[in-house]
Amino acid sequence: MAFLRIFVALLLMGDVAHAAEVRVAVAANFSTPAQQIAAAFTAATGHKVTLSAGSTGKLYAQIKNGAPFDALLAADAETPAKLETEGVGVAGSRFVYATGRLILWSKRAGWVDDQGEVLAKGAFEHLAIADPKLAPYGAAAIEVLEKRGLLETLRPRFVQGENIAQVHPFVVSGNAELGFLALSQVMREGKITEGSAWIVPAGLHRPIHQEAILLTKGRNNPAARDWLDHLRGEMARSVMRAFGYL
Repeated sequence: MAFLRIFVALLLMGDVAHAAEVRVAVAANFSTPAQQIAAAFTAATGHKVTLSAGSTGKLYAQIKNGAPFDALLAADAETPAKLETEGVGVAGSRFVYATGRLILWSKRAGWVDDQGEVLAKGAFEHLAIADPKLAPYGAAAIEVLEKRGLLETLRPRFVQGENIAQVHPFVVSGNAELGFLALSQVMREGKITEGSAWIVPAGLHRPIHQEAILLTKGRNNPAARDWLDHLRGEMARSVMRAFGYL
């Protein structure tokens, strides 16, 4: 029995020794799905995942300034490509992990119609969007308004958040009656949980292909590579689908 206890203890020590940490910069729209995926990843591997969420533009600046991230889950494809070109991302490691969907959302049930005509009617004072210079979902919102011919009319009504995570509270609190959000912020288990929404047709903005990339600081971290492999797996994809990602 004593030998058995020692053997089990050595096995457990081995598991701890092989467990590592992966530090992930994650786009604000993907923060909640990433938390669920990370919990399952830790349970399966023992590796600890430290997530830092923010706008893709701000995360890029932090990475360029030496922030100790091993991997980036961006809200676009351009930023990982730029990091790869600049030698900060590992060549050949980037891939599309999800395609995001933009929605116009109000906390009020029945207020936003399924064609987004509420924008043209103008019966609201404030429209919340993410900073289009930092957040791809904000840039997509600007494209939608341009194609609808409403950008200059509605620009004075903008309430702007640095990232998409800051936009949702504006609408929930009533500081803005409407807001352009990521579908993932209000969808759970394939259903929009409250309020009313217009799921913006993909043809009104460029596709929001969200890419992941291994950063050079994580090149020699096996946990970082394991995390990116896990992100490609069916468990992670099932979580993404439940939040409305394609």
